[in-house]
Amino acid sequence: MKDSIPEEHLYLGLSHEYEDSIFPLHTSISLFLLSYCDCKLFKIFLVPAGEDVDNQFVTKNLLGDLEVHLISRCQLPMVVQSCCLPAVVAKDGKFCRAGLAVVLRHIIQKTHEADPSKKYVLELLGFKKTCLKACAEVSQWTRLCEISIPLAVEGFLTASPEHCQAVPADILQLERKLGEPVRVHNDDKIRRQKLQQQKAGAKAVVPGLSKEATEEGKTAKVDDHPLPSLELSVAFSKLHVQEASNALREAPVIRRTKTADLPPLDHIFAEGLYFTLADIVLLPCIHQFLVHSKKQGKNLGNLPLISSWYQRVQEVPGIKKAADKCSMQLLQLPELMPAPEEQLQDFSSVPDELEEEHEDSHFIGGPRPTMTKLMESGIEAKFSPHPCPNWTIDWSNLPSAVSPGEGKMSSDRALRKQQQLNNLVAAVTKLAKPGDVIVDFCSGGGHVGIVLAYMLPSCQVVLIENKELSLIRAKDRSDELGLNNISFIQANLDYFNGTFNIGVALHACGVATDMVIEHCIKARAAFVISPCCYGFIQNTVKFKYPRREKCYWTKVLFFFFQEHMILCRFADQTAVQLPPERRLVGKQCMGLVDLDRAWAAEGSNYSVQVISMEPESCSPKNNMFVGTPT
Repeated sequence: MKDSIPEEHLYLGLSHEYEDSIFPLHTSISLFLLSYCDCKLFKIFLVPAGEDVDNQFVTKNLLGDLEVHLISRCQLPMVVQSCCLPAVVAKDGKFCRAGLAVVLRHIIQKTHEADPSKKYVLELLGFKKTCLKACAEVSQWTRLCEISIPLAVEGFLTASPEHCQAVPADILQLERKLGEPVRVHNDDKIRRQKLQQQKAGAKAVVPGLSKEATEEGKTAKVDDHPLPSLELSVAFSKLHVQEASNALREAPVIRRTKTADLPPLDHIFAEGLYFTLADIVLLPCIHQFLVHSKKQGKNLGNLPLISSWYQRVQEVPGIKKAADKCSMQLLQLPELMPAPEEQLQDFSSVPDELEEEHEDSHFIGGPRPTMTKLMESGIEAKFSPHPCPNWTIDWSNLPSAVSPGEGKMSSDRALRKQQQLNNLVAAVTKLAKPGDVIVDFCSGGGHVGIVLAYMLPSCQVVLIENKELSLIRAKDRSDELGLNNISFIQANLDYFNGTFNIGVALHACGVATDMVIEHCIKARAAFVISPCCYGFIQNTVKFKYPRREKCYWTKVLFFFFQEHMILCRFADQTAVQLPPERRLVGKQCMGLVDLDRAWAAEGSNYSVQVISMEPESCSPKNNMFVGTPT
């Protein structure tokens, strides 16, 4: 084990206790992972919802063997006060990780870094270490695990008896997910093995897991018994650190079978065949749901897959031990037969409200008909004059760590990045006042935020980015410059709830631009934003397009979602290698999409200008918003 791992502080919310869990469920999930990993690397603080810490009491047996301290919210480090919990902060108080998925992934990485022999812990991150890495704003699966199911279970537990009769929609959605075919990186090989097994009429014989007879990373004492599928063989053999299967050489008829004709793979765990962090997240939630349902005498017959998953997870080495530490009395459920599909409510993976209510049967595709229709109504892409087209940063007199060239990019790209920064920094400098808090959303390697922190020492600058490695590079550059007016938050945008004066984002991708604008409007903050990746724009749980009031577009112009998506797709046709006429159409489409965004912000009492960066050659995505509250 390594001895040089610096201690970090982990802050968890505390609202109340219920049965064998601490709420919110995000806290119980975090404590359960710490127990499963046997991790003592963090100094843990519980943060009560109220300020009266002295009257708070936490049942010791719910904390396992973890030492936990109580702290009021006003005592939190400033960077943590701007975030939703859970959060982890480094000792210097400048680097914070916030949000359940980000914090859990960090716990796993730090545990393995401290003790590389705990390979079973690192494997929780799944294939290519991507489990729950995609942020909840864009990944329906991350949103379901990280947000929807914990909230649904908390609501189910607190609802009055007459209002908790129905199974929550998100639980039913998980049941449907567990019934979908599994896709894994080597599924062709496993599906051929399954076909051969089916043709042979054989059942896989897999080592059964005796009750807590297995230590992590070691072979268990086994009681051989037949299990019904090859998937179970593959899944549990990995947990036993054994070969996945002793399948015989494939018969010629198996090798010749087309991939489309191979049998699908069934779920063993939440993400497919292998036990991952998603199972760790879901177990405390589903456990509470099942315990409450059992007390209410509810019939779980329409949740056979969740019930089977719940039983199967208990057989994973270390799970029962971790549950015992946290005083989770896991249930033993009877085996349930799969329910007919019609018994499950038809909850699609995309909420109904995201579906277009009105289809235009006379819709004509392509950008020009839409652009012509808008033009006939007096709507064109118009750009405000650049407020300071000749303003530039004197890059030659700045330390090298300030320059974007330090971000390991080519000289041509570094020059274009400098030109882009000239535009954003000029606009922010005109808006900023001493003492202002400036937030660099989607900061990446910190090109914008580091320049602002260096040039505006009287302002506080916060960098927010979901990608850990990018933010670490930014902090290394900041440390080299000795900046003390800058902090770093690794989190999804939804987990930042701090107050600020100016929001800035350079090339916020797709829907991220609208998320940044929304954050700024909620904080009544000015914003300077350059959008990007228009083709990735799509309706989400939080946003519908067009952004301006739907009644305006449909009743006044009969302008529909499909037409807006056409504009978004063609707004990405601005690359320098494309013909000039096509680039011009792309620029006009960019302007129309951003005009819709500007109008939406103006509806929230903002004055918004859409400007072209100077020179326009600095980027194919050269639009820039400057918005100020009126």
